[in-house]
Amino acid sequence: MLPRKFIHVGEIFVGIKPTEIVTVLGSCVSVCVYDKVELIGGMNHYLLPLWNGNGLESPKYGNVAIPKLIENMENIGCLRRNMEAKIFGGANIHRANSEGQLIGQKNVLIAKEILRQCSIPLRAEDTGGNNGRRIMMISDANRIILKYVQNEIME
Repeated sequence: MLPRKFIHVGEIFVGIKPTEIVTVLGSCVSVCVYDKVELIGGMNHYLLPLWNGNGLESPKYGNVAIPKLIENMENIGCLRRNMEAKIFGGANIHRANSEGQLIGQKNVLIAKEILRQCSIPLRAEDTGGNNGRRIMMISDANRIILKYVQNEIME
């Protein structure tokens, strides 16, 4: 049985050793990046798409969390040309709040744009909808196990 690491909002984890990386998403997004040569995977979990430069730079913002995940993987020997990505989350879980619906969509869009800019191909995604998701990444196999979370208040 593999060790398990649960990541919360604003966290990034790279499974240097084989690990089950787990998180729960609502309008938040997780980008899962995998190096198919080194067999190393990592995941982030961010709440909002853009850090505007005010306050502390934090990986709770997509434009900080995604480059930081890629950088963390490069720092241990992974190469961008061997990386591929999967995106999860971005649900419209704030039904009474149209701004909340836009947050999930914007979180997905920023992920796609940054991955495009970094020349990392997007291999799969499960985004949008009205339900949260629980995902588990097997870090050394690029395998994602996804379960939908029904009728719960999510972040």
